[in-house]
Amino acid sequence: MRISLFVDGGNFFYMQKKDLGWWVDPRKLLDYVKSKGELIDANYYVGKDAHPEARQDKYLKALTYMGYSLITKDLKNVLQDDGTYKQKANLDIEIVLDMFNTIDHYDMAVLVSGDGDFERPIKLLKARGKRYLVMATKNFIARELREAVGMHYVDFQDIRELVEKD
Repeated sequence: MRISLFVDGGNFFYMQKKDLGWWVDPRKLLDYVKSKGELIDANYYVGKDAHPEARQDKYLKALTYMGYSLITKDLKNVLQDDGTYKQKANLDIEIVLDMFNTIDHYDMAVLVSGDGDFERPIKLLKARGKRYLVMATKNFIARELREAVGMHYVDFQDIRELVEKD
């Protein structure tokens, strides 16, 4: 089985920081996905500062040496209702476009994100006869996405011993 991995980097980061309380090793994540079949692509989507901090830059470079392809977008400052600004780089559309532009290259899509915006694309993958797996945490997956994926869901807490960073 040929597998393509799609990692929503922002969602993945906050899932670890705000819910897990421990960090996933990106190399071990690749190994976990490889245990399901032949990994043909690993895409990591992330917002990037115009002048990234040395730590972020080092992490992103390390990802490429592990085998991830980086898809980046500049962060934007978005005004919130309370008058504060929040940095955002919504890459959902890039993920979905890549999923469907490469659909003939893989048998299974693995999505690392709990974002509810992925409910419809997952349903479309299913309608096209593609296998899929969504990886997130129970507190960081939207109800509609969780309901759409059913048994094709892996909670990071359940595979902690396989993917936790040392």
